[in-house]
Amino acid sequence: MALMESDRRVAWGLGLAGLLPFIGGGLAAWWAPPVWQVSAIYGFTYYSAVILSFLGGTHWGSALQVPRDNNVRRLVLSMVPSLIAWPALLFNTVTGLWVLLAGFLLMGGYDISREGREGFPKWYLSLRCVLTAVVAIFHLIVLWRLSL
Repeated sequence: MALMESDRRVAWGLGLAGLLPFIGGGLAAWWAPPVWQVSAIYGFTYYSAVILSFLGGTHWGSALQVPRDNNVRRLVLSMVPSLIAWPALLFNTVTGLWVLLAGFLLMGGYDISREGREGFPKWYLSLRCVLTAVVAIFHLIVLWRLSL
């Protein structure tokens, strides 16, 4: 059953709202009082790990909802984001952010692949591309701040 137009708008709204901690954390890493900058960077990093894990869950749910030949592989691949995100939190912050960025880019690449798109509405790919682009840009902004 396809999502109704109102469901699509809600999904877009929630997806865009999910960018607020990335944007807020990235901006606070530069312009907040120095004591808050540290908290902003840690918060950004932890939120990044949570969201990367969430992306795996979307593919887990899709594999369980729609019978396909590649479901076993998709279920295994759906675990990869969590297996990237959790160790990223154990590294120093800079390394962890690079690992998380790589995870988002890998998931974005999988999402635009033929297999990754299967079972999702066409508009979902547009949403994922926008979200991945903004998340990647703000990872680079925070990494730039940490390089100074």
